[in-house]
Amino acid sequence: MSIATTERRGTARLKGLLAPLGVAGATGALFAFVGVVDPNQPGHYPTCPFLWITGLYCPGCGTLRTIHALAHLDPVTALGMNPLAVATIPFLLFWWGRWVVRAWQGRPRRTTLAHPAWLWAFIALIMVYWVVRNLPFGAFLAP
Repeated sequence: MSIATTERRGTARLKGLLAPLGVAGATGALFAFVGVVDPNQPGHYPTCPFLWITGLYCPGCGTLRTIHALAHLDPVTALGMNPLAVATIPFLLFWWGRWVVRAWQGRPRRTTLAHPAWLWAFIALIMVYWVVRNLPFGAFLAP
């Protein structure tokens, strides 16, 4: 193997890693920003439009406060704000890690995130979570 081939392969690997590293950088910047700008203080972020219009919590309500709590290494508070968001993080990390490995190996990106049945199941879980967190017996899921 020649030096030119090795250099091209190394350049291709770095080029392939730009997108996943960019996503990691943007996510880190988001966590840092929300960690510094407290969503618990009024006026820093807009109100959830669904909550504002209906008075009901959407599946994402409490996610900014969850990110803030995680940025301050407080997983108990994060779980209290939005347990579904906290439970989703390991899956997002897994998919991001798989993306990094595929990019490093020079393999093409996958066009599907997961099997469609898993995605439909996740959508169903979000819908059930949305309804239950707005019912009296599901009040523990509300932020």
